[in-house]
Amino acid sequence: MARPFPVQRYAILLVALLLAVAVGWGTGTAVEQSARARLATSVAADARLRAALLASEIARFRLLPLALADDRDVVAALAGGAGATDALDRKLERLAALTGAAAMYVIAPDGHAIAASNFRSSHSFVASDYRFRPYFQDARRRGEGRQFALGTVSNRPGLYLARRTAAGGVVVVKLDFAAIERQWAAAGGVTYVTDPAGLILIASRPAWRFATTRPLSPALRQRALRESGAAALRGVPFQRDGAGLIRIAGIPGALLVEQTAPDFAGWRVTLAQSTRLAVDDVARAVAAAAGVLALALIGLAYGAWSRARRRAERTSLLESAVADRTAALSREIEERAALESRAGALREALRQANRLATLGQVTASVAHETAQPVAAIRTYAATGETLLDRGATEEVRGNLRAIARLTERIGAVTAQLRGFARKASGEIGPVALTDVIEGAQLILRDHLSRVAVDWPTFPAGLDVVAGRIRLEQVLVNVLQNATEAVATVDAPRIVVTLDRRADTVVLQIRDNGPGIAPDIADRLFTPFATSRAAGLGLGLVIAKDIMEDLGGHLRLVPGGGGACFEILLRRAP
Repeated sequence: MARPFPVQRYAILLVALLLAVAVGWGTGTAVEQSARARLATSVAADARLRAALLASEIARFRLLPLALADDRDVVAALAGGAGATDALDRKLERLAALTGAAAMYVIAPDGHAIAASNFRSSHSFVASDYRFRPYFQDARRRGEGRQFALGTVSNRPGLYLARRTAAGGVVVVKLDFAAIERQWAAAGGVTYVTDPAGLILIASRPAWRFATTRPLSPALRQRALRESGAAALRGVPFQRDGAGLIRIAGIPGALLVEQTAPDFAGWRVTLAQSTRLAVDDVARAVAAAAGVLALALIGLAYGAWSRARRRAERTSLLESAVADRTAALSREIEERAALESRAGALREALRQANRLATLGQVTASVAHETAQPVAAIRTYAATGETLLDRGATEEVRGNLRAIARLTERIGAVTAQLRGFARKASGEIGPVALTDVIEGAQLILRDHLSRVAVDWPTFPAGLDVVAGRIRLEQVLVNVLQNATEAVATVDAPRIVVTLDRRADTVVLQIRDNGPGIAPDIADRLFTPFATSRAAGLGLGLVIAKDIMEDLGGHLRLVPGGGGACFEILLRRAP
């Protein structure tokens, strides 16, 4: 006859199971909350990186319409010169291939395109009527325009950047973000860009373009249809599932959503990342491991008064279960390491984007600085032909010598551009401080022309230990921040002071702007700390690293009105 199983054993087993479930549930909940907080931080940083890449792509093309507005071929074509439009077609074709622009074209004041980079195509923009386009209307009215819309000929979406010329025409450059969308898709998650109305413009899922993320009023919906050129607006492509979570058809589980602050155009970058690997699976694995561990402890206590054979058997089974769970956790750790590696690659791309954006600013200054020498060279060359016809050879020689001096000037300016664009080699030595100041003034000529600047007297022979290009980069960054800080002040002013000491030289740059908010000042020299909507928050971090490499420092001087930065340099022996 079988021995009856005691009621007490049933009670002990039930209590053990309930305790293990409670421990597993509590541990899993704590781990889930912690993992979700870490994932939110990671996704937010990743979203900022992707927004920075998008901003750098737009910055690459922002100056093209401005540069082309004064191009002689554009001026000639708008003036109706013989063969001018043919020459302009070929130039736009070369520029589009060189820069990677989707299209470049010039519109006459009457709204019809007279030249385009795709003039050879059967879908050429030439002769198309663009009077209805908001970017054309804005450029004619305000001088520049910007619009994201479907192409009327290509039917492909893109960002149109427009600039009015002196003759009343409009130069247009179209950007295609298909490559960025593919990069976002390959990087994982779902990424999309919305305008101020919440309309999706760019997305790693192309089917989401021109979908709404929230209900729109009839007026906003009609405006979005008119400006985008889309036949209809799609509905919201996801379902909201609590605070910060959404669900997307075809993706198991919930996705954590993080959104960047709006840029100067009101665009936001949103990144949705699945919580399954980083949160849900980890929480379940830890909860199971905690429950098994609790059962193991209870089993060990129960095995202390149970028979020796049963105790050994149960211990073996529990050790096997713990080993399986440990292996699962190890795999999760490896996956996290892979995610960190991808984040490192995105950070490196951001550094390159910052260099490209800075190069665009330098290019604008160089274009302005070389405009007058180039105009003078054309004048000397034209008069030289007339003088040759008259036989005035000595005057022709004088013109040639003047042209040579002007080309030396242009060479000095372009050398500034090449030096600023190259990555610093790290070599330092004696550098004349006056040369560095003049280089920074040349690069920021346009910015400083709009501000009253009090410069100190820089004595000749004052040398510091530095690398010229790297020190120029620090001065350009601090001075440009100062000009932007006083942009909204009625009487903008920047004061630069010089303090020569026995072994060091101290430069202080103070502006009369609104100053730096305390919450930003505490983390001013950390990555992504910025109060500007379009800023990356990396310029001062890079500048501070350069100064430390040079044996000096860059710091914010507290107190006083506006903001004051101090640059300390070692004097050369």
